[in-house]
Amino acid sequence: MDKFMAMEAFVRVVESGTFTKAADALGLPKTAVTRLIQQLESHLRVKLLHRTTRRVTVTPEGQSYYPQALRLLGEVREFESTLSQSKRGPRGRLRVESSGTLSRLLLVPALPSFYARYPQMHLELGVSDRVVDLLSDNVDCAIRGGGVKDESLVARHLVDLTYGLCASPAYVERHGWPRHPQELAGPSHAVVSYFSSPSGKELPFVLLRDGERLEVHGRSLLTLNETNAYLAAGLAGLGVMFAPRFVLEPYIARGELVRVLEGWRPEPRPLFLVYPPARQQAAGLRVFIEWVTELFSSRPDL
Repeated sequence: MDKFMAMEAFVRVVESGTFTKAADALGLPKTAVTRLIQQLESHLRVKLLHRTTRRVTVTPEGQSYYPQALRLLGEVREFESTLSQSKRGPRGRLRVESSGTLSRLLLVPALPSFYARYPQMHLELGVSDRVVDLLSDNVDCAIRGGGVKDESLVARHLVDLTYGLCASPAYVERHGWPRHPQELAGPSHAVVSYFSSPSGKELPFVLLRDGERLEVHGRSLLTLNETNAYLAAGLAGLGVMFAPRFVLEPYIARGELVRVLEGWRPEPRPLFLVYPPARQQAAGLRVFIEWVTELFSSRPDL
């Protein structure tokens, strides 16, 4: 039995919840993963997993074994990466998830500096506003805005994004300038609304002024769940919108958008890099964390 591979298979099954996803992540046949788990259980003389036709559950012995296996695998990877990096630097593939506007305007333009440092790294950048399950989808890390609700993930704070309120000149010409946020909920104005993919709920405009906090559910003609489409709707004059300052400023400079309700400002939104604890020892992830942290700290316009 390859004990290291058997431990790896066990950890992957626990994290993904199925033998099939674990096999895909390891690049092995499902039967090979099953055999490795059976060999490990036989070696340890305990049952680690209960497997039925519908699901896999972890036994109490498996729950005790999992953190120890995770720690040992991490130590082995750390030792191996230290040896390999001393000669050729980190290498391999890293799967990253990020939103459309963040990828288009920040991450991708800055990637030449990443590859200049780490030429043997290969990034797989998943671009979507969809909140993926990092473990079951075999994602190494994701950049997410707002609060991180999944306590099983490590969350590293990157920056608090500042937002602005804008509309197109054509919208203002048709509807006039809103004088107070509550007018956005009335019949004379409209907002471009964004809804959360996991919950399906529309996100309100949360606005601040001189210590006052106001939550406005505006009247919307269109609700979207993707940031590039949301921006396009605002540019098309479909309503007042709020977006990160770094997204809006180029359009304001060209006159394609104008600021509205300037006495009010949207509540800042924290941005996090999240990743499973099992990944944090990987050399590729460590250098990406270092690089992306530097990237955001070097952008005062955020």
